[in-house]
This record gives sequence, C-alpha cells and structure tokens, in this order.
Amino acid sequence: MKPRSIAAALLAAGTLLGWTAAFAHDDAWLDTQHAPHGGQLRMAGPYHYELVVAKDATPAKDSPVVVHVTDHAGAPVSTAGASGSALFMAGKSKASIALRPDGDNRMRGAGRYATAPGTKVVVSVSLAGAKPQQARFTPGEAKETRSGHDAANPHRASR
Repeated sequence: MKPRSIAAALLAAGTLLGWTAAFAHDDAWLDTQHAPHGGQLRMAGPYHYELVVAKDATPAKDSPVVVHVTDHAGAPVSTAGASGSALFMAGKSKASIALRPDGDNRMRGAGRYATAPGTKVVVSVSLAGAKPQQARFTPGEAKETRSGHDAANPHRASR
C-alpha cells in the first residue's frame, strides 16, 4: 500500500472515530436535553431512563416513582414483563422501591423517600429477555447544578 493510501485511510478512520465520539452522550449532555416528562435523563446500557419523582416527597408519606424507558433515539421501549427497583439514598437513610410495568414504556412504584439536595437514586430495570441495566440519578438537585450549564443556554456556564 502506498504511503498516500495509508494516510488517507488513517484520516478517514480518525474522522469516523471523531464523528462517533461527537454523538456519545454522557450525564452532563443528557442534563442539557429536554426530558419529556419533566424528570432527569440517564443512560442505562442501550436505553435511556427518565426518572420522575414527587418534588415534595418526604419519608413521612408514600410518593410515586416513575421510570420511562426509551432507546437512544427516544423511541419507547416496551416494559411488558419487566421488573425493577429504585434505591433512594439521602444521608444515612435508604429506601428501596419496587418498580412494576405501567403502560407501554413505564415502570411505576410508590414508597417513602426524600428528594432533598444530595439525594441519590440507583434505578435498576430488567426488561423481559434482557440483562438488568442501571442508572444513577440526583433528583434533588436543580438541572443547572447537575450539568454546570444554564438549562436555557447549555453553552453558558452557570454561576
């Protein structure tokens, strides 16, 4: 192979790898995206999970937890036959809430948890015939705090 052909092949491969990296999305990127149901978006293997919690949740009463499951393009993924859980951790307290299928691409549960700043949630969902996937959330924090960006202008850092 001629040196020019090798250089052209390397340039093409580099361009392709750069293109792929440009479309990879991490938690910070997902925090800049509009969540269709007002929750927080996270990647979980080949899926996106959107966690929707009660903003006024306290450990004194049961509150709903909903997880919407989509593919990376935002298309709904069926949760028929799935099982899951949401583990809420706030300070020294923990609450585990079972999630069950609820509609086309939703998992739902209810339990006693808090959504104060610093709360972390680990969501695990096992779709029918697939291995379990997990995602970590911080629902008690404002979107601007999670991403380090202004939600209205994701290119301007928040102060």
